[in-house]
Amino acid sequence: MQISDIREATASIRSNIRNAYVDFSQMTVSVIAVESDVMRHGKPVTGYGFCSNGRYAQGGILRERLIPRLRAAAPGALLNDAGDNFEPRKIRNTMLANEKPGGHGDRAVAAGALDMAVWDLVAKLAAQPLWRLLSARYNNGRHDEQVMVYPGGGYYYPGKGLDRLQDEMRGYRDQGYKVVKMKIGAVPLAEDLPRIEAVMALLGGGGDLAVDANGRFDLETALAYGKALAPFSLFWFEEPGDPLDFTLNAELAAHYPGALATGENLFSLQDARNLIRHGGMRPDRDWIQVDPALSYGLTEYLDIIDMVEAMGWSRRRLIPHGGHQLALALAAGLQLGGSESYPGVFQPFGGFADDTVIAGGMAQPGEHIGIGMEAKATMFAEILRLVGG
Repeated sequence: MQISDIREATASIRSNIRNAYVDFSQMTVSVIAVESDVMRHGKPVTGYGFCSNGRYAQGGILRERLIPRLRAAAPGALLNDAGDNFEPRKIRNTMLANEKPGGHGDRAVAAGALDMAVWDLVAKLAAQPLWRLLSARYNNGRHDEQVMVYPGGGYYYPGKGLDRLQDEMRGYRDQGYKVVKMKIGAVPLAEDLPRIEAVMALLGGGGDLAVDANGRFDLETALAYGKALAPFSLFWFEEPGDPLDFTLNAELAAHYPGALATGENLFSLQDARNLIRHGGMRPDRDWIQVDPALSYGLTEYLDIIDMVEAMGWSRRRLIPHGGHQLALALAAGLQLGGSESYPGVFQPFGGFADDTVIAGGMAQPGEHIGIGMEAKATMFAEILRLVGG
């Protein structure tokens, strides 16, 4: 058994939306196919992956460093001890050989996309849904039949007023979501408050509303927002300041009584550990949102779970960013706190399989083999167009 081919391409997910920091008019993602020499139904078994939105495609790193190292691996070097499947940790160590520690960023994104394809391949070779494979290997067979999911939305659009914002959130509720998330911070607090209050009026309060500043605020602004938001008892206040400004986060946590959430722009085990050490995060209420498809992959995420539990946190306080099927599989098989969803943005890569039913804010992971990308028809057609199958 060996990897017979690895193909990568760049896909556009451009749109006219923006958050407090960036617009998405030029946003791209890397798409990857890892093909094995195992034949089933007349085709080679192939795993597919892509990086999450927000960090752009990483074709250069993939083509020049990570993929050549895998192609150069000795026969059998990437297999598990039984020789009947690939071993993701060996693959991760091989593709990152001769890379210095630290500087986690674009390299972590490239590795995360490639790692996703590897896990899709591994689960397909095992003829299991990925979430079931993860449950059996890493969670003593335990899993969640349903996962709390919330839609990432509420972006700023040109000409988007309060009525359109409410219509968007009403649409998510009609799709079966309970908790919803909206963007803040691209306009002053005095303009953001009516937006927040308009959504709260639709939801009947703040308990099912999360707000996301995308790292925009300095300490003074973060504290001002925290003071204004505290009476709303929001589901969470996300990424108030720069993701690496742990002092800012800790200072806000000392003043803001509600839940904070952050971590989608932390790209390694060490980054996540430093957040817990120095960021003032509170294990009884706060949320950690590391995205496996941006941070070296599911293989690294398994180490992050071990780390947070060793530091006294419950894995239920982890909710992966990303809004795609990998995050849903992790949440179900490893019993995390939930999963983000992108039902309306970053298409065709955002969201879950076409037959996924959302009810009462909960989603079932489904029984599709591997990650289940083939069950998201528009996305999979684009994947095949880009990297073949």
